[in-house]
Amino acid sequence: MERIPLFVSTDWLAEHLNDPNIRIVDATTYLKPTESGVDLWSGEETYKKNHIPSAVFADLLNDFSDPASTLRFTVPPREQFIEKIESIGIGDEGTHVVIYDQGYATVGSEAIASDWASRFAWQLLYEGFDYVSILDGGFAKWQDEGRENASGVETYPRSSFTGTRRNDLFVSKEEVQEAINDENVILVNSLSQQDFENGRIPGSCNIPFVDHSDRASKALHSDEQLKETFEKANLLNTDKKVITYCGGGIAATWNALLLRKLGQTNVAVYDGSMSEWMADKELPIER
Repeated sequence: MERIPLFVSTDWLAEHLNDPNIRIVDATTYLKPTESGVDLWSGEETYKKNHIPSAVFADLLNDFSDPASTLRFTVPPREQFIEKIESIGIGDEGTHVVIYDQGYATVGSEAIASDWASRFAWQLLYEGFDYVSILDGGFAKWQDEGRENASGVETYPRSSFTGTRRNDLFVSKEEVQEAINDENVILVNSLSQQDFENGRIPGSCNIPFVDHSDRASKALHSDEQLKETFEKANLLNTDKKVITYCGGGIAATWNALLLRKLGQTNVAVYDGSMSEWMADKELPIER
């Protein structure tokens, strides 16, 4: 099948809704900042009420995270991932997956960043499935344009997932510790400037994940504008390894995928991110 870009437009998806080789996935998870932290809940109920036609739902909170971890969204065991991904019909050879979420960075925010979709895409890449795209602007843009919706629960035939894990797409706490003093590695904090100033891994630069899309059109900025943002921190230098992180390994995948889009393939995500780093009182925090 044709090579499909890492990001596709709503026009492209509308034209390919009936393509038998396309698998559409709603990966919506809701995150709402509160005074005491954040509230998180699955988007399954809103999926059942309204979604892009043919889409199945991927429950990142309950099915595609490690239930044994003290952290909320670390990658699940390989066996769990394969069971869940095959059950929703994703991963067959000759198929291509288009993933979307609600499009908004957090509940109540106008900032556009499909970081739940990017998290699921990064997991698919990690597990060895390459044919993945993100819907630019997410469901928010799809709805703004008055496009066709569906309700209820949809399914694809059970798949056979055969990819091989790429262990280099995620890094551990120990690898990040080593990276702090490695001039060939650049650490990228993907949170807001305020969060960055409140505490970060030493030596990190700050590229907020919410700064890459236009809030009015909900589309990504041009490649030229995105390149300008990332080049300020030398992040497109392919001689460097880039490690992105955030609070819990979600927003970091948005920056990581955009870097891949721009040609930087030497990128990894720190899965535990600040949740794991700050829980270890022996690790340094820079302010």
